[in-house]
Amino acid sequence: MGYSQYDSSMQSRVPWNADKTVGTKRPLTQKQIWAIRFFLDREGRLRDRALFDLAIDSKLRGCDLVKIRIADLVSGDAVRTRAMVIQQKTGRPVQFELTSDVRASLFAWLERRGGSLDQHVFPSRINRTHHMSTRQYARLVDEWVTAIGLRRAEYGTHSLRRTKASMIYKATGNLRAVQILLGHTKIENTVRYLGVDIEDALTLAEHTDI
Repeated sequence: MGYSQYDSSMQSRVPWNADKTVGTKRPLTQKQIWAIRFFLDREGRLRDRALFDLAIDSKLRGCDLVKIRIADLVSGDAVRTRAMVIQQKTGRPVQFELTSDVRASLFAWLERRGGSLDQHVFPSRINRTHHMSTRQYARLVDEWVTAIGLRRAEYGTHSLRRTKASMIYKATGNLRAVQILLGHTKIENTVRYLGVDIEDALTLAEHTDI
């Protein structure tokens, strides 16, 4: 339903999407990933480096990422090579890999952080017994992308979730694998999430010789 241009109550109303980029947030490129890592290392921000690395490798939604506990990532005195969490949105488990560089940054942060296995990896600034809020996580992502010269309107927490998934799809064209890694219940969601279109399908077909 529209509004009359003569409705005085609407004269000063600002559209909810004014000056905002609406739609899917862009994934990061390899160059941008390393630029953010360099920035965080230079600033000595161990927690943020671990959070950023885990977000990229885990491909988790922000609500699941901030709730991860130390026990989810640690086995004995080492960081796991694979981990699993239950997704808040679907209630289903999703597994993810932890590469060597990511394990190293997590280990460095956990050594400084301390704490017991049942505590959150990234605690709240206000109450250490609670996890970091998704809002705080979003603010950090805004800061990271701005620090390397990107427009924060075009990037967000979902950029980190999409980054590795997009790279895997571009390298393999395997939608089913990406669906499993993202924890999507339907492959249609994965297609929509990655922005797969007819051009992608034709490009893959052109590179397949029979």
